[in-house]
Amino acid sequence: MFWRMAGLSTASPVETILDRDNFTMEELLDEDEIIQECKALNSRLINFLSGKAQVEQLVRYIVEEAPEDAEKKRTFKFPFIACEIFTCEVDSILKTLVEDEELMSLLFSFLDPNNSHGNLLAGYFSKVVVCLLLRKTGPFMQYVQAHQEIVKKLVELIGITSIMEVLIRLIGADEHMYANHVDAMQWIEETDVLEMIVDKFSSSDSPEVHTNTAETLCAITRFAPAGLSAKICSPSFIGRLFCHALEDSRPKSVLVNSLSICISLLDPSRISFGAYHSYNRQMTNGSAVTANPETVEGMLESLGDLLKLLDVSSAENLLPTTYGKLQPPLGKHRLKIVEFISVLLTVGSEAAEKKLIDFGAVQRIINLFFEYPYNNFLHHHVETIIISCLESKSSSLREHILRDCDFVGKIIQAEKNFTLEAGTDKPTSPAEGKSPPRIGSIGHLTRISNKLIQLGNNNSVIQEHLQGISEWTDWYMSVLSNRNAVENVSQWACGRPTALHDRNRDSDEDDFQDRDYDVAALANNLSQAFRYGIYNNDDDMEEVHGSLERDDEVYFYFPIKW
Repeated sequence: MFWRMAGLSTASPVETILDRDNFTMEELLDEDEIIQECKALNSRLINFLSGKAQVEQLVRYIVEEAPEDAEKKRTFKFPFIACEIFTCEVDSILKTLVEDEELMSLLFSFLDPNNSHGNLLAGYFSKVVVCLLLRKTGPFMQYVQAHQEIVKKLVELIGITSIMEVLIRLIGADEHMYANHVDAMQWIEETDVLEMIVDKFSSSDSPEVHTNTAETLCAITRFAPAGLSAKICSPSFIGRLFCHALEDSRPKSVLVNSLSICISLLDPSRISFGAYHSYNRQMTNGSAVTANPETVEGMLESLGDLLKLLDVSSAENLLPTTYGKLQPPLGKHRLKIVEFISVLLTVGSEAAEKKLIDFGAVQRIINLFFEYPYNNFLHHHVETIIISCLESKSSSLREHILRDCDFVGKIIQAEKNFTLEAGTDKPTSPAEGKSPPRIGSIGHLTRISNKLIQLGNNNSVIQEHLQGISEWTDWYMSVLSNRNAVENVSQWACGRPTALHDRNRDSDEDDFQDRDYDVAALANNLSQAFRYGIYNNDDDMEEVHGSLERDDEVYFYFPIKW
């Protein structure tokens, strides 16, 4: 942007267009400086664009698809410029739009079922609506309250991510909106918007719809007002959610995304979906989460039917891999069930722990750990489950892991047979004609073993159990201790002089002012460089060229401080 100075500036192209008697909106929108002039609050331009006819034309560019034979400017540039003009947040332009019933009806006509709802215009529509919602909250919410069918139309188009973002803002699932405009958004709590959203799991087969539905409901669990939060945590809503998830005729994406909602209800701080979030919690020794007891009870009613899905009777699915084949693969739905169990155990519910023991869920999950030795996502969740059981206040859960599941014995067995077995009935088998690879769960088993030893120092039950297994003692002394010594990264030199390992830096300034270099190595490199003739004068250029063709490697060694 160039600043205009008095006496030196030339007339703005926008001003030139406004000076003409007859100009069109297209000519004005085609001018490159129109957005800058809007942001600079050019009074003549703002007064012109604030007229109802001009605002209507801008809205039409956003909500109406261009004809097939239209120029590229009409298809791409004019809708973009129109959206940018609105999002410049000029008060008079937004006021003209939000206070006019016809213009607002034209804007929301984009949601009509007959429209094409292309992603490009959907993005522009979303930006304009969110801008009105943030800057003209009162009159905007009054209009939506008077036309509540808008909420239903937004839910119907939840598969479009831009529309989903509008819906999230509208229902108050935004950390800023509801806190600043409680009165204007109170009426949302009295609608059946939650039921409309969750029922998209049964009315649509689109994975995009299921994913956006889950993301919307997860946003509600984190930021929604008290009324909606109470509804989504109620046993009746949980039952409705599991009814859709466990229906046999529905795609597996319904189950996966429904469990994402349940996980968010148990632990609203889990903003990201996926495995690594729980892994980070476990590595940082995250404290147990607190969940509504009624919510947990509602989930436990369907727990038995959910755990049945961990058993796959059909082995028809075959997935070839670099190390062999999976028959059947684990599948996203089984992985999500394991993640759900891992979060459920962090709640510390005695009823949940008892049901998991009665159903044999933990034992089945541990078997999956060894049946799929290369699924790191699964290993992260199972590690969290085992550590939660070992750290549980419930002695029965701890006894279940150590004695009923014989997890220590499974660790020793896996360490003895650390390569993938061939010719077994397990779902993971090595490729034919190749030597079986090393199983990929050794690192997790090592970390769990170290956790067992750590907990055994403060827990007599764990300590007595470990001491009662002679193979464990031998394996710990001969294998685990050596492995821990090798994998202790604080002892790795990483190319640094060992004399620098124990130096402590108080600040970055000390590190800058006090640098240690290997002077002997530096001097040796310099002497070699001069010996090879690299630093000769101009008269010895031939010798220099000859030295550069040598295969000897001349280098300077500067230790790096981390």
